[in-house]
Amino acid sequence: MAIELFMPALSPTMKEGIIAKWHKKEGDMVEPGDVICDIMTDKSTVEYQALDGGILKKITTPEGKSVKVNERIGVLVKDMKEDISALFEKPEAKQTEETPVEEKREEALSVREMPVFAPFGPVTGYEFPSRDSQGIRASPLAKRLAHEQNLDLSKVKGTGPHGRIVEDDLKGAPKLSQGSIEPKEGPPVILPGTYHEIPLTPIRKAIGSRLQDAKASIPHFYVTMEVDASKLVSLRKEIAEVGHIYTYNDFILRAAALALEKHPTINRGYNSQNETLIQFETIDISLAVSIPDGLITPILFHANYKDLSMLSVEAKSLAKRAVQGTLQPFEYQGGSFTVSNLGMFGVASFDAVINPPQAAILAVGGILERPLVRAAGVVAGYVLMLTLSCDHRVIDGADGAKFLQTIKFYLEKPAALLL
Repeated sequence: MAIELFMPALSPTMKEGIIAKWHKKEGDMVEPGDVICDIMTDKSTVEYQALDGGILKKITTPEGKSVKVNERIGVLVKDMKEDISALFEKPEAKQTEETPVEEKREEALSVREMPVFAPFGPVTGYEFPSRDSQGIRASPLAKRLAHEQNLDLSKVKGTGPHGRIVEDDLKGAPKLSQGSIEPKEGPPVILPGTYHEIPLTPIRKAIGSRLQDAKASIPHFYVTMEVDASKLVSLRKEIAEVGHIYTYNDFILRAAALALEKHPTINRGYNSQNETLIQFETIDISLAVSIPDGLITPILFHANYKDLSMLSVEAKSLAKRAVQGTLQPFEYQGGSFTVSNLGMFGVASFDAVINPPQAAILAVGGILERPLVRAAGVVAGYVLMLTLSCDHRVIDGADGAKFLQTIKFYLEKPAALLL
């Protein structure tokens, strides 16, 4: 008897998956518990283990192909001679009337509510303007030698016809300095507006859909506060000198956990299905981590019970395994509050989109050197910008401001975060 293999739902938000790699080929024997293939989900790459034994008669979904949850990906049989052609016979077309009314309504809504933004395509009737009269003129050989030797042709005077640079003119030519832009050889040959399309991975689709829904349906408001990070910079440097390396984000996570203890109104969410306010009873901080396919938010559970060292070790481990795609589903599903830090990219400040059903997310900018006004005058110091995005259905502006004041207190007196 044939056993059909179907794309499993490996996370609550998963709608489709991609076969990343087949570990078995057609004709291979499969034992219960064997890893048949790797499946790329909307969150990570997961091993698909066989529940039943048999021979892999047919692979219906090749590597790299995306299929929806519960669609067939392969067929197992007890005997390779078994005929499975009946499984692939097309069923009779169902009548349109059989489509559930609710499904029709959702399809109509999605068509009506989603605006279309399509590319215009390559521009026709356009010619790149000639630069011969004002650009660098050089023989093909001189251009090739300059490219190979990293020479700056803009500093070379040509002795060829009409001032053209020739091979002999390259003697003593200066090298291109770091950051210099090498002149392009000839006009561009690709028309403006030319493009190619890249299929979305399941995780990128899930991120796009979730963020679009969050931004469109949640009434965001934003509270921004400047923190004097001078003492934080000094303390981190002193700790590093005795062999303990912490990131600035480690301190921010610790400050956020302690602040959430004092302000439980921020440690909340919104259940849009029941239209109820969620009061999370544990402080579980989601940490936004950039991965090749997008973004994932592994969770630091019971964050307020963990000291700076524990948070640092766990955050680094979660981030590493997030990039490797080895997180377990429970490690990224849920959370009561999110911290998103773009400071390492030199971003001064930004507004983050709330991660539902949570009601708030903290956006952390970079620590930048700035002049600060003190009683003794203007001195050099460091500032950090924090922006809290809040769901106004759950959190009021004053509550958001008080929460940021508490984080500001801890970061401006960072020794308290070591206790």
